[in-house]
Amino acid sequence: MSTSKINGNLFRDLVINGSIKLRNNMNRINDLNVFPVPDGDTGSNMSATMSAGANAVRGLDEPSIGKVAKTLARGMLMGARGNSGVILSQLFSGIAKSLVDKDEVNLEEFSYALRGGVEQAYSAVIHPVEGTMLTVSREGADEAISIYEDVDDFEELFDLYLKELYQSLERTPDLLPVLKEVGVVDSGGAGFIEIVEGMRDALKGKLYEDKQESTGEYKVDLTNYTHADGESFGYCTEFIMQIEKMSEFSQSDFIDMISPLGDSLVVVQDENILKVHIHTQTPGDALNLAQHYGFFVNLKIENMSLQHTEVLIHQEADYQDNCNCGHDHSHSIAPKVKKKYAIVAVVNGKGLKETFIEMGCDYIIDGGQTMNPSVEDFIKAVEQINADHIIIIPNNKNVMLSAETARDMIEDKDVHVLKAKTVAQGYSALTMFDATQEIVSNIEEMTEYLTKVKTGEVTFAIRDSKNNGMEITKDDFMGILDGQIVITDPVRKTTVEKLISEMIDDNAEIITIMYGNDVFEEEIDSVVDFVRKEFGMEIDVINGGQEIYSYIISVE
Repeated sequence: MSTSKINGNLFRDLVINGSIKLRNNMNRINDLNVFPVPDGDTGSNMSATMSAGANAVRGLDEPSIGKVAKTLARGMLMGARGNSGVILSQLFSGIAKSLVDKDEVNLEEFSYALRGGVEQAYSAVIHPVEGTMLTVSREGADEAISIYEDVDDFEELFDLYLKELYQSLERTPDLLPVLKEVGVVDSGGAGFIEIVEGMRDALKGKLYEDKQESTGEYKVDLTNYTHADGESFGYCTEFIMQIEKMSEFSQSDFIDMISPLGDSLVVVQDENILKVHIHTQTPGDALNLAQHYGFFVNLKIENMSLQHTEVLIHQEADYQDNCNCGHDHSHSIAPKVKKKYAIVAVVNGKGLKETFIEMGCDYIIDGGQTMNPSVEDFIKAVEQINADHIIIIPNNKNVMLSAETARDMIEDKDVHVLKAKTVAQGYSALTMFDATQEIVSNIEEMTEYLTKVKTGEVTFAIRDSKNNGMEITKDDFMGILDGQIVITDPVRKTTVEKLISEMIDDNAEIITIMYGNDVFEEEIDSVVDFVRKEFGMEIDVINGGQEIYSYIISVE
């Protein structure tokens, strides 16, 4: 087989195969995580991003490579998760821009499109770091440009392109000392190679079967996020409408469409009058769906958890034809008035979600380590909000780029991203928020306060490793201070006490301990006693219920 040109349909098949190849091997990419903590998610983030793009083009029958590449890039951007996912989406976005208006490309055009992708990816990162996926893709593209005149077809070009990608990946530890110390290559670069290998194999007729049952993608899960009486958070939504498009409306089809939005569903039709009741996390989606067929006679939306608090969740539930919610459905209420401020935060753990809501957050996106929200998740959250100013608090450095990308894509609302890289920073910064101040002053004061917060985290090692000269043993606990492993110990309580001692100095005034779902009361009580006896300072304890990190500690 010899391929001299690639058109839209062939390009579609290449990227779908590349997506499957990455998905089948994403756990291996996750295991290349530099820190030996159980939160390696580069492979999962890249796979989720690539899958979003592949799904966007899967059903296309389009001969134009320019149109397919544009659809792919848009799908990847909306589905981009984590820093690695955003960078990957920018690589393919730059490729798409280089292929605009082209029906098919030759070796030269494709090689320069690879360079276009690299240039856009570099421009998307404020401080590009060499020894990463950026370096691997750049050196690979440079090689493609240098050899395309000397090869006969795309099969040969991809072979040599991949050879350079592998050699570049092997060089990444020489550019990033932390990779060499741990003895791994860059995970993002390795993930990119999986995609390119899948594309090359499709070119040669080798198509992969999707072997992964789960991509490890970010998904919102509200299973444990309930009231004390067991009732899920959500909105009791009821409306009566007059159907104008009777020829288009089918009650059974409407039920199929609205059922995934919630539960306690009741749909009653009397000629052209439709009455609907549903418990949903996204009442706007239900209203938008219904409004396609007519106009509202009246409507009511009642928050079943906290007044004026909205939680962004899409959760599928079974159809129910009875309502026993106990809410009064006899009166409609006016739509919610526009607010001056709204705050969106990314948080994991029932207790932490409730805490951030109590502190004034309007939307909680369930996520964090290993559960990075996509660009689209942020856009959907902002679309639901009616406020003059919207502040997004990522609470995770790997979520920051997705939040900022979403902000840049939203043109009709004033959106700001607070550079909180940890939950401890976000929590502390929220204490400085003042709804009576102007947006510039709020952002400045909250941002300044981030520098005054020390973040401590305790988790366990997933493998033997070395970090900053420190020997780390698998299953030992690690104390992480502002992103650096500073303590290891086989006993968790000892680890957290040593970490707190490392964090507290003469300037420390407040310590907040957020403990996870694996910590029992006896242990946290003992830690609190230790802090009071040793330091005699003010302490706030939150049952965060978070995963992965047994303790998240803030010292101000």
